[in-house]
Amino acid sequence: MTAPLPATREMADAATAAAGGAQVDDPRSPLIAGFVGSMFMLIGSLGVGWLAPVSELRRMPLFIWMRTEAIGVALSIVLLAVGGMLLVRAWLRLGQKVRVWGDQARNVTLMAVVSWGLPMMFSVPLFSRDVYAYIGQGRLMVEGFNPYENGISALSNYFQLGADKMWTEAPVPYGQLFLWIEQFVVWVTDVQPEASVMLFRLVALAGILLCVIYVPKLAELHGVNPHRALWLTAANPLFLTNFIASVHNDALMIGLALAGLYYSATRRVVRGVVLVTLSIAVKPITILFLPFIGLLWAGRDAGWARKFAFWAMTGGLSLGILILMSLVNGFGFGWINGLSAPGSISIWYAPVGLIGMVVASLANAFGLEGSVLAGWVFDAGKLLALGVVAWQIFRGDYDRLMRRLSLGLAAVVLLAPIIQSWYVVWLIPLFAVTGIRNDWQVKALYFVVSFFMIYAISDQLEVFPYLLTDDLGFALAMARVAAAVTGLLFGLYLIFWDPQTRSLFRKTDETVVERPVI
Repeated sequence: MTAPLPATREMADAATAAAGGAQVDDPRSPLIAGFVGSMFMLIGSLGVGWLAPVSELRRMPLFIWMRTEAIGVALSIVLLAVGGMLLVRAWLRLGQKVRVWGDQARNVTLMAVVSWGLPMMFSVPLFSRDVYAYIGQGRLMVEGFNPYENGISALSNYFQLGADKMWTEAPVPYGQLFLWIEQFVVWVTDVQPEASVMLFRLVALAGILLCVIYVPKLAELHGVNPHRALWLTAANPLFLTNFIASVHNDALMIGLALAGLYYSATRRVVRGVVLVTLSIAVKPITILFLPFIGLLWAGRDAGWARKFAFWAMTGGLSLGILILMSLVNGFGFGWINGLSAPGSISIWYAPVGLIGMVVASLANAFGLEGSVLAGWVFDAGKLLALGVVAWQIFRGDYDRLMRRLSLGLAAVVLLAPIIQSWYVVWLIPLFAVTGIRNDWQVKALYFVVSFFMIYAISDQLEVFPYLLTDDLGFALAMARVAAAVTGLLFGLYLIFWDPQTRSLFRKTDETVVERPVI
């Protein structure tokens, strides 16, 4: 693996540490600020987080006030927006406090992950209600339905589960392992929503723990500072909010995949393939990892015959495990039909989505079928992504295999017509372990984190159906605008006016201390 370039500042800081100097300036301020921000989000979630209609919490006076009174809703929105951006600022400031990315930095980063993530463990689900779809899908399993053939509308009183209506007729897009987890959670909790949410959070916590363990290990394989990679990944506000506050199963998916990559890269490939296959059995997108694991297995100087042989062995082993799991649960590979998961077809900030929307609007203006032409644009984006993935598989240096994987997965994410914030979180650990330089690369990450936090704050708010207003639609729109404006103003403050953080978003003459494998 390639080692980082020597850097004057790194050498000086290392000398300072060796002489007994502090590796990290007093980190209490960002740690406390991040905890306060997370607590603000916890309190705000009581008013605008997602609750199941049958939740007993809806009957509590505090929840009633925060969800039905304009003052309570407004307070919840402000706390959520300010809390989210405080978390972003705390993460940035924590990175600035580090003089040397050594053991002290690792300990402080772990303290941040725990103290910032703990309040989110007890929040009402934020920014997404997918966890209620998990509950509905688990109930399908418990009641004997095939979740690959039935949407949750097959259940009696399914609307009381709290899942987005887009899931009512949609088959499950998840693999066999996560189906069993859903079934187990619902069986244990008897469909009690808050208990189910907590168990799904514990599942996400297992994925987070895997990331905390294997991100530093993978970074060391690439000569990248493991403690900085951990800060970029696990203390990242997008990582914490999407995996804990939003309760996405992507935490377990990416944690298993990273563990599998590590064992594959350290010549324990069978164990690696098993772990990545378990990741596929959570969410099939990580099937993309298998060709690169096959190349790791084949070795540095492998010819094409050997590469194809090890691709066949990797694919065969993974397929065999998946077939065995399918035989056990009796549902086969129905998740393949569910890969077109429900959701918006396109979104304005995704480049391909924006192009498709513009093309559709122009076509409609001239009396053409705009949706058909937009579909062609979306298909072109997918074909381009497949081309990039194929190029990364068949071309490139052995030492760059994980970076090639990162670029291939990035193409799949960025050339899709819709980019969710948790899709971006898939990419962060992969790029962190292969090296994110402290130049435009890390600044781009700062902007991405700030943007998606602002967008998340305003994207999905549950403004209660019987909020005391004559026009609920207008009230919801105003709530989202208020959240977006609050978050945007805070973001602009961080970028342009905050004397501590504004330098992070500007070009500097600082020595580049991290060389990625590119």
